[in-house]
Amino acid sequence: MTGNGSKTDRPVVELEGVYKSFQGAQVLRGVDLEIFPRETLVIIGRSGSGKSVTLKHIVGLLAPDQGRVRVFGEDLSGVDYQELLAIRLKIGYLFQSGALLNWMTIEDNVALPLREHRRKLSVREVEKRVREKLELVELGGAGKKHPGEISGGMKKRAGLARAIILDPEIILYDEPTAGLDPVMASTINDLVIHTREVLRVTQVVVTHDMESAFRIADRIAMLFEGRIIATGSPQEIKTSKDPIVQQFITGSSRGPITDGGG
Repeated sequence: MTGNGSKTDRPVVELEGVYKSFQGAQVLRGVDLEIFPRETLVIIGRSGSGKSVTLKHIVGLLAPDQGRVRVFGEDLSGVDYQELLAIRLKIGYLFQSGALLNWMTIEDNVALPLREHRRKLSVREVEKRVREKLELVELGGAGKKHPGEISGGMKKRAGLARAIILDPEIILYDEPTAGLDPVMASTINDLVIHTREVLRVTQVVVTHDMESAFRIADRIAMLFEGRIIATGSPQEIKTSKDPIVQQFITGSSRGPITDGGG
């Protein structure tokens, strides 16, 4: 592992035998996964393979039909709502679309979690923290604009600023480079690396963009037919002898490979 984490550390996230179906369609079929402190783990897999469903289990937006999800050592199935909320406040979530509120300025979007969960902060302190996070994601001059006035890449960066405004211990990224041109995708990749180095956080990224995965990952896990079929360093995944892994990473996975949706 090339990041700051170590497999001698206790996992900060553990999924054990996680199953999930929707309206009779089985999406996850026994996911087993450990995520260690301060590493960037990238989950790869075809579109519809259940990557985003896995993320939503980590943050407690979904509960498994079977199996266990532990975050910070807590079994999410055994906590009450207030305990779950406390765990969620330690997790930042960058949605694929950025999920910004169009009627708010970028500054107000980023400030929203502070105003909701840190109500004792003064107006000046909120403004200071928002400014710091916008500068971290290189959006220092865009705070007064609205989402409709900025590019897709800038929306992703604004979404990341909001995701980290509460100084989380874990950041989840849902397809951070999806829909971006190569230059902006490279910028987002650099930002993911920079965020880990500056904030010393654990990061989980789901993507089907292999160029991004190889660039940002400490470890890569491949999700296929509802299970994790391979984990390893980027180099280990590149040299994997598993034909399914090779077909996916070389871009030739169309054809004989099938995958459960979700």
